[in-house]
Amino acid sequence: MGKIKVKICGITNLEDAKQAVDLGADILGFVFARSPRQITPQKAKAIIKNLPPFVIRVGVFVNEKLENIEKIVNFCRLNLVQLHGEESPDFCKKVRKFVGVIKAFRMRSALELKKMLNYDVDAYLLDSFVTGVYGGTGKTFDWGLAIKAKRILNKRPLILSGGLNPENIAQAIKKVRPYAVDTSSGVEKFPGKKDKVLLKRYFRKLFLP
Repeated sequence: MGKIKVKICGITNLEDAKQAVDLGADILGFVFARSPRQITPQKAKAIIKNLPPFVIRVGVFVNEKLENIEKIVNFCRLNLVQLHGEESPDFCKKVRKFVGVIKAFRMRSALELKKMLNYDVDAYLLDSFVTGVYGGTGKTFDWGLAIKAKRILNKRPLILSGGLNPENIAQAIKKVRPYAVDTSSGVEKFPGKKDKVLLKRYFRKLFLP
């Protein structure tokens, strides 16, 4: 298995973006849905313009209109979108005509795993289920479900999310062996602002042999 990809989500400013990339982040996430970490397309574009060329830029949307997603993708030059709401397989197919799609699934029970097979997307992100909250919860879920999901997906990319932080990231990787890991609140000082010390600790634990 190659090096695990690292996504830092909820980026709202250039300082956090640059620190994450300098430490080794492959992917940065910009939340365009309503959230304490929400960013405007204009601010996201200004940050993206200052990123190195090989950093993958992901826009996070929740139950957004197709035309709005396409507009923001083109305006910000996003590489991928992460659909974190109740988007249907058909909707994802339409989005995938103009950009790569990560579909998020909030893990309430094993029933969620069956849903995944209905979706033909580029990657599958597993997050914790909290009523009324779409991501950024800071809570973990049963990683046994992620292990089952890996078997079901049969080598299709699985992204592990939900409450990952410097204390549990090494254990999460060892147990699940995902294609990528994604964190937001686990390395924050407060919503929308990353904590420099936590970010450094997170990457140190991530890249332990």
